[in-house]
Amino acid sequence: MVLIALYVVAITAEAMTAALSAGRRDMDWVGVCVIACVTALGGGSVRDVLLGHYPLTWVRHPEYLWITATAALVTALIAPVMRRLHSLFLLLDALGLVVFTVIGCRIAQEMQLPTTIVLVSGMITGCAGGVLRDVLCNDIPLLFRKELYASVSGLTGAVFLAAQTFDMHLNSAMLIAMVFGLAMRILALRYNWQMPKFVYRDEWR
Repeated sequence: MVLIALYVVAITAEAMTAALSAGRRDMDWVGVCVIACVTALGGGSVRDVLLGHYPLTWVRHPEYLWITATAALVTALIAPVMRRLHSLFLLLDALGLVVFTVIGCRIAQEMQLPTTIVLVSGMITGCAGGVLRDVLCNDIPLLFRKELYASVSGLTGAVFLAAQTFDMHLNSAMLIAMVFGLAMRILALRYNWQMPKFVYRDEWR
């Protein structure tokens, strides 16, 4: 029940941040809602398609579409004050990342898939929605930039699996993984931790 509540908070936050991205591209309200739904629910949809896990989450629970669309429209209405809530949305985005990651891992585990696929499933669930948002908004996906994002998702999944190897209760393992991932993401934002960059300049003319 707690995980479901966190999931609803996460998709709402992701929808609101996606609506702002759509607004920066001067999209109409339909576009805002589409971008919001794709961002909030796209990671889980990509995971389900790749793993053959049907029906898709939003097909089984169509209310999630209404939640994300409503969050997007509310964001469009109150956009002038959203700038003051920037820090809050960074926190909620980090929460969404770790919650989606753990959920993705759990679904792959329930399908009895190998450990590697469990980790990949968590990362796809956590990151793919943001990639789809950035591609549709013609931005370089955050996943491919120097921020610690996909790496935080991978570490969150790894901690979740590691905790289970010590026969820890499932709820405790999920909590530890999410707290760890959330702390990592917040510290990375606070201290500007970055992944190494590959810089190449072709000098042949």
